[in-house]
Amino acid sequence: MKHWIKRTLFGFAGLAVVAGSIAGCAGHRHGWGSGDSAEFRTRMVERVGSKLELDASQKQKLTVLAEKLQAQREAMRGAGGAGDPRSQFKALFAGNKLDQAAATRLVDEKTSAVRNGSPEIIAAAADFFDSLNAAQQQKVRDFMDRGGRRWRHHG
Repeated sequence: MKHWIKRTLFGFAGLAVVAGSIAGCAGHRHGWGSGDSAEFRTRMVERVGSKLELDASQKQKLTVLAEKLQAQREAMRGAGGAGDPRSQFKALFAGNKLDQAAATRLVDEKTSAVRNGSPEIIAAAADFFDSLNAAQQQKVRDFMDRGGRRWRHHG
């Protein structure tokens, strides 16, 4: 496998780990949508940073990645104008027949938001993952092997 493909795959894997950590740290009423995303992002970076024993430079790269993920989430929620994905989806079923044209537009809008934001997220994930030492990278791999369990905080 070519070197750049491996780097991209590992970068994307790092992104998946961070996204999983964000989801794991977020409770039902906490997280990105709670109103103070900067505070949540800071807590998440500190939590992941302590688990991986990150230095200041690595924490900064993780913060950049978290910001890119937040921007992507907002773009996904905002794609299509209505802002509430659940309402947008429910509206497809409001009539006697599924609004196929609206469903296609919704899928196209969400896909476009992902396509447009992905290069920045992949680059930020690669930058973060590549900055980790071998032991930290192994912790990330172990975390992924466990399916994201164990970094979660209960209580």
